Amino acid sequence: MDPLRESLAARAGGLPRAFWALWWGLIVNRLASFVVAFLAIYLVRERGFAPDQAGRVLALYGLGMIVAGPLGGLLADRFGRRATMLAGLLLGAAAVGSLAFARDSALLSLLAFLASASGDLYRPAMSAAVADLVPPRDRPRAYGLVYWAVNLALSIGLVLGGLVAERSLRALFLADAGTSLLAAVIVVRSVPETRPTGHAHEPALRGMLRVFADGPYVGFLGLHLLALVVFTQWQLALPVDMAAHGLGPSSYAILMAVNCAGVVVLQPILSPRLAGRDPARLLATSAALFGAGYGVNALGGSLAVYGLGTSLWTVGEVVGFPVASSLVADLAPPALRGRYQGAFSMSWGVAFTLSPLWAGEALQRLGARALWLGCLGISLAVAFGHLATAEPRRRRLAALAAGRGADRLAPEPVAGAPSAPPSA
Repeated sequence: MDPLRESLAARAGGLPRAFWALWWGLIVNRLASFVVAFLAIYLVRERGFAPDQAGRVLALYGLGMIVAGPLGGLLADRFGRRATMLAGLLLGAAAVGSLAFARDSALLSLLAFLASASGDLYRPAMSAAVADLVPPRDRPRAYGLVYWAVNLALSIGLVLGGLVAERSLRALFLADAGTSLLAAVIVVRSVPETRPTGHAHEPALRGMLRVFADGPYVGFLGLHLLALVVFTQWQLALPVDMAAHGLGPSSYAILMAVNCAGVVVLQPILSPRLAGRDPARLLATSAALFGAGYGVNALGGSLAVYGLGTSLWTVGEVVGFPVASSLVADLAPPALRGRYQGAFSMSWGVAFTLSPLWAGEALQRLGARALWLGCLGISLAVAFGHLATAEPRRRRLAALAAGRGADRLAPEPVAGAPSAPPSA
């Protein structure tokens, strides 16, 4: 048992108790996060939308994420991480629950926007809280655990969701709302405010201007956005293309569950082996795997081909996403952590907006094969871009590390609790 304990301690030991409260709250919240995965199917199957119409509604969902990113980051820096997380969970539950009963297309569009605009306030606040609680040397491990928790919950939830979706898509939205409320209870009971003390608050506009004046960060963000546009093709293009080949919601849910389960299995195995590797190479490898994973769908028509593609972009997630989250936290000044995380969350929103618009139009006008080959081309360009722009990021990180020597040893003073094991 000693090697097992040592392995567990290396992956999860020494992190603060408040981090584990956030971790458990995230698992509860993500157990029934069905909106993005099943909204396209809901709109096409239950409400009779054409693929391009469904794409426009999903784009509004992405637009809500664009708003939520900077707004959530601003609120987290100004009013605190805890209050922002609670606001996002409660308002998001109300909007998602309402989606279950809406029939009018305009109302569905509005609720899709509000569900993400309110619910995704949680994301930058939680990510900033992790950076507050965890010192830089442990952040890749902490964000890896966060990413692992999300996929563990989704891998369980999507299997159940696929079975329920065959009978009632409405029940999925109600379950999503319910888990958001339970996560809010965990935050109220167990998560203290973590915002660092002693830092002057930047006014809203000036703070965001500082974020987008950070050249190495903006360069990384632009490349990450393009990679996400490819990665999020599971949102609309994948289920629609599968349906065109006679594969329904249960087959799509199996692929999504395989994706999440793959992350759950691979993350603990690959994370220690990737520790200390050059972030630019990892990000480039991740982007190339996204392209290969969707590019292979040009040979599609069977569950085996879609499964192979899903396996490839799943490995790409494991390689790249924890590195990207840690890089954002390391590049951010303490007083602007919320807004750096907000801009990072906004890149997801932009991707969720552009991805279905591009996919819907491409499927309608050019066909699925052209879309999948386009994904491959974009991803290879992104991989090259990460390698070409790596040196400015390295210099910036080295300068920040030299100027924050004390921060490398301990996080800023926050209202947290002592360390506890994962079972806390």
